[in-house]
Amino acid sequence: MIIGYARVSTDGQTLDSQIEHLKTSGCQKVFSETASGAKTDRRELRRCIASLAAGDVLVVVRLDRLARSTRDLLNVLAEVAERHAAFRSLSDAWADTTTPHGRLMLTVLGGLAEFERELIKTRTGEGRARAQARGVKFGRKSVLTVDQRAYVAKLRAEGESVRHIARIMGVSKATISRIAPIS
Repeated sequence: MIIGYARVSTDGQTLDSQIEHLKTSGCQKVFSETASGAKTDRRELRRCIASLAAGDVLVVVRLDRLARSTRDLLNVLAEVAERHAAFRSLSDAWADTTTPHGRLMLTVLGGLAEFERELIKTRTGEGRARAQARGVKFGRKSVLTVDQRAYVAKLRAEGESVRHIARIMGVSKATISRIAPIS
């Protein structure tokens, strides 16, 4: 079965031309919605993908109607592939997983996106390491001062209960339990 998906971003736009184009190109069923492309959780797109069966083809008029970014596109196409269905964009001939050339193009696109993710991960890690070398502390600031933590460690070493210490310090038991008693 050939299934179409049409989307517009705002109420002022109309779905009519997309739906007509999809039906003209053989779509037996068309899912349509008004939703921003920035939203990754689009109800009708979810229903459309859920309706796909093995051998079905999901068709859109243009790629930007399906996804706003390369990563979003690849995520949607992965879901389509998991259902053993194919994908075709009417305006973007290269985006057609029903042909060997289209599958090659999308595989290359997927490889480039994965490479980009790895570069970002590497740069982020290097930046974090440089910041730590400069003495930057990551994470949430401690609720207790250094002196208060020392006092808590002393009380814990004396056998005072975590619950009692938490109550007198005005913090959670978890905060107190993370402070080791002085040995």
